[in-house]
Amino acid sequence: MNLNGIKNIIFDLGGVILDIDYNLTVQAFEKLGIPNFKEQYSKMSQSDLFDNIETGKISPEEFRNLIREVAQKELTDTQIDTAWNALILHIPEHRITILERLKKQFRTFLLSNTNKIHYDDYTAVIQRENGISGLDHLFEKTYLSHEMGLRKPDPEIFKVVLRENNLTAEETLFIDDSPQHIESAKSIGINAYHLDNVDIKMLFG
Repeated sequence: MNLNGIKNIIFDLGGVILDIDYNLTVQAFEKLGIPNFKEQYSKMSQSDLFDNIETGKISPEEFRNLIREVAQKELTDTQIDTAWNALILHIPEHRITILERLKKQFRTFLLSNTNKIHYDDYTAVIQRENGISGLDHLFEKTYLSHEMGLRKPDPEIFKVVLRENNLTAEETLFIDDSPQHIESAKSIGINAYHLDNVDIKMLFG
């Protein structure tokens, strides 16, 4: 990858740093009795229910109650959280090493569409499997959609990161696995790389 002129790197989380599998969440909810779940939730398109929890417009408690309405059955909080978190897998150790190295060379940031339920779960996974308390120390700053009230691909979310950190778009690289997020970043002048079934070690060694 040509990094000439790049001073800042913004990383997506799921599918870039954290291994995820959306199909596992779809399958888990379908097992709970929501046969049309795949129509409501996918990597490319989400219903308002999922947009709202990822922008903090609804609480985890409200989300769970709405899931119960969709399912039309009494599901426990644990059943819902376990299904919702099924997509969360692992962070290979080499990615942490790469991020630690890149932070010394570039200004690095995390920008993730996520929610409180997922945040709590992947933080526990990272603690258990990687022995670190979270991801904050790997970046200059982390930006999470449910805390910002914005989510990708809204161009405003990128503008916030640029503005708050005095970053120049032309000197910034954004790495994400979702094409719609890549196009949004490009629309405001950010260099963007679509990471499609490739590990970041292929980009940075």
